[in-house]
Amino acid sequence: MNFDTSCLHAGYRPGSGEPRNIPIIQSTTFRYETSGEMGRLFDLEASGYFYTRLQNPTSDAVAARLCALEGGTAAMLLSSGQAASFFSIFNIASAGDHIVSSTAIYGGTYNLFAVTMKRMGIQFTFVDPDCTEDELDEAFQPNTKALFGETIANPALTVLDIEKFARAAHAHGVPLIVDNTFATPALCRPFEWGADIVIHSTTKYLDGHAAAVGGAIVDSGRFDWEAHGDKYPGLTTPDDSYHGVTYTEKFGQGGAYITKATAQLMRDFGSTPAPMNAWLLGMGIETLPLRMARHCSNAQGVAEYLQKHEKVAWVRYAGLPGDKYYELARKYLPQGCCGVVSFGVKGGRAAAERFMAGLKLASIATHVADAKTCVLHPASATHRQMNDAELAAAGVAPDLVRFSVGLEDLKDLIADLEQALEEA
Repeated sequence: MNFDTSCLHAGYRPGSGEPRNIPIIQSTTFRYETSGEMGRLFDLEASGYFYTRLQNPTSDAVAARLCALEGGTAAMLLSSGQAASFFSIFNIASAGDHIVSSTAIYGGTYNLFAVTMKRMGIQFTFVDPDCTEDELDEAFQPNTKALFGETIANPALTVLDIEKFARAAHAHGVPLIVDNTFATPALCRPFEWGADIVIHSTTKYLDGHAAAVGGAIVDSGRFDWEAHGDKYPGLTTPDDSYHGVTYTEKFGQGGAYITKATAQLMRDFGSTPAPMNAWLLGMGIETLPLRMARHCSNAQGVAEYLQKHEKVAWVRYAGLPGDKYYELARKYLPQGCCGVVSFGVKGGRAAAERFMAGLKLASIATHVADAKTCVLHPASATHRQMNDAELAAAGVAPDLVRFSVGLEDLKDLIADLEQALEEA
């Protein structure tokens, strides 16, 4: 099926007389006739469900839909995008290991990596996404387990050169993990450019309506874990916590990573999405192509308007000719550059705060990337844990305003911007 059709039909095909929509299986547990039947599930000898903390039919159907959209071999849903970021790394790294990451990432992800996972003994080296290939190469260490970046960074709107990062990762025998939240598979499919693992905060465009927090991980099935078995013993040697199963032997290159994350990490950390949230995500995905087209066209119009306004100091949007990432966006994001525009108001932080207070249609909210327009000052909110140097490295200026353009009429959005800028 083509992409738009897959958004509606992938992952679930009802039989005769069955529900046309993915059903909500709102149950914690599942009944079996014999202990032997359930035992085979616990031994990973049969597929099925026994406890929703690990797997649920609603979540699995929606995960299968997203897997098809990204072009992967296996996928899982989680309770949040933060859980997806954590699982994607912790599934293949532990105390004493090292990860290389782009500096231009979401502030919550940076804090997870630089503070919380550092306390767990995993070290991170952060590199400028615009670094040379030699500089990127120098960041790797013998114990490096992965390379991480965001397709479109939140909120810096840096466009990742996925092919450059993939070459570096594979030269060092590690996978490239890409957070594709802002682009979604409607605008970019990182696997086609060499990425190995894709993650999402499904809370954003995939859900589309600010209705349900969630996350997802999709495996391309292309990274050869066995070829680098010394780096990934958790996948290539017996798991004593799960009856001695060796994931690569039992589930193959295309299923080992997600099966381990489900059977081991979800079992122990319980970052489980509610079936209702999974169902809401599935409904949101059905309109993803339509919504992303409108988000992109509205954002392009807003960016062009702001670029010409006398009270706007600068505008960052990769769809603008002359933007630093315009050429990369033409390569990786030919369908559009998402609905988020970052800009600065002349007069600095105080002027930015006055501008935001003057908005009547757009809401000041920590959220981003849904149907309604919202605005945030990241240095005071999502990135407030960073010092000035860290903010600069992440591409977050003190005066940066993140404007998440919704699905409203473009004329109304520009009218709201106009009146608010007059008061700034």
